[in-house]
Amino acid sequence: MKLYEKLAKEIEDLISQGVFRHGDRIPSIRQTSQHRQISITTVLHAYLLLESKGIVESRPQSGFFVRLPAGAGGRVENALRTSKPIAVSAQVDVSRLVLSTLRSIRSGSAIPLGSPYPDPKLFPSDKISRYGSAIVRRKSQWGVTDELPPGNPELIRQIARRYLENGEPVDPNEIVVTVGATEAINLCLQAVAKPGDTVAVESPTYYAMLHAIERMGMRAIEVATHPDEGIDLGALAAILDKARIAACMVMPNFQNPLGFQMPEEKKRELVDLLARHNVPVIESDVYQELYFGDSHPRSLKSFDTNGLVLHCASFSKSLTSAYRIGWAMAGRFHEQVEKLKFLNTLTTPSVPQLAIAEYLKNDGYEHHLRRVRKVYAQQANLMTATVKRFFPEGTRTSHPMGGYVLWVELPPAVDSMRLYQLALENGITIGPGYMFSATNSYRNFIRLNYSYTWSPEIEEALITLGKLVTACMR
Repeated sequence: MKLYEKLAKEIEDLISQGVFRHGDRIPSIRQTSQHRQISITTVLHAYLLLESKGIVESRPQSGFFVRLPAGAGGRVENALRTSKPIAVSAQVDVSRLVLSTLRSIRSGSAIPLGSPYPDPKLFPSDKISRYGSAIVRRKSQWGVTDELPPGNPELIRQIARRYLENGEPVDPNEIVVTVGATEAINLCLQAVAKPGDTVAVESPTYYAMLHAIERMGMRAIEVATHPDEGIDLGALAAILDKARIAACMVMPNFQNPLGFQMPEEKKRELVDLLARHNVPVIESDVYQELYFGDSHPRSLKSFDTNGLVLHCASFSKSLTSAYRIGWAMAGRFHEQVEKLKFLNTLTTPSVPQLAIAEYLKNDGYEHHLRRVRKVYAQQANLMTATVKRFFPEGTRTSHPMGGYVLWVELPPAVDSMRLYQLALENGITIGPGYMFSATNSYRNFIRLNYSYTWSPEIEEALITLGKLVTACMR
């Protein structure tokens, strides 16, 4: 099959799956050329082939649009596959520290440098809420019902379209909607490992990974992680050769707390390494849309040919943290994750799903993201420069490529828990390094949040924090 024929077949499959419907505009020739890294001529040949088959039609100055199938009578059914019925059978204390930290952040009066949440002021919350209110009013006459797994078909369609727009076609039938990415991660871990198993994680790692492992009675083995390139593949390979590892959990794009973007070739090598050992990898890609570069980063999922990548993401970091909507694409473990979703929480609220789907369909998500990315990139530079200026000698920072957190290494004499207490007394929150490891490996590290609009108050809080760091060295 020639390259243009392969592209045409992929688009035809997406149309048959319902990702694109009658009247939808498919990605432009230039956009597809850039995302697929193929020539404009190849894309044009593919689109003309689709047009010759009556699948799409060209409109002058507008692009290519999906045609109404012959005999459809003006109506196109949702082509997403209905999931099979589920037969229900009869048969570190890191978490305590995180809970304490989150309570202090939610107290309201403190400067939220330690918050794990993005600044909600940058999100179109009012618009999404209006969609939600309208949906409730429309459905009040017969009652609003929640969605059984895999989730609302229109939201699933919009999620699949977003991946395609970013150059990563996915099968919409693989998507399971969850209550945020945390539930997605928990379901995926439960699908591939059992109590007593060992799970490999990055070090430092996002504490939600450690929570999931702790809650399920598993053990974490921490793998050295480079601050700019991600998990050490040599160290991971040595562990895989010596021990039975049930799964690996990583965050390859804008990892929390380090902020790196794993190089594309290294992502491929990681997927290949784990495939050779038949070890599934749970990929948290919640910051995927918040890149500072010129192009959307690829996911581990895009390199997976064995169904071993369980991809988790959400809208909580990029669109709205008020509606906790995430999803999982679990490869060969899809049916198990869908079943576990049903057994664990039964449904996901429908109104948030429908409201987000309406926003994605009708409003400028990409325009919103461009604005957020620009703000975050500017504020990352401001916070890094301020830390370097006002913190004592020996302080080092990460170099975030996206997301909204900065990892700061303090002089060795500083204990981040003592600094945490002193900061709270001064109305400032921070994320102490203890939260990001089950082995107390990061006692002189802290995580800072730069998503909140830069202000004199934030700058003053950082200056004060620098003075407190100095005080902790005495």
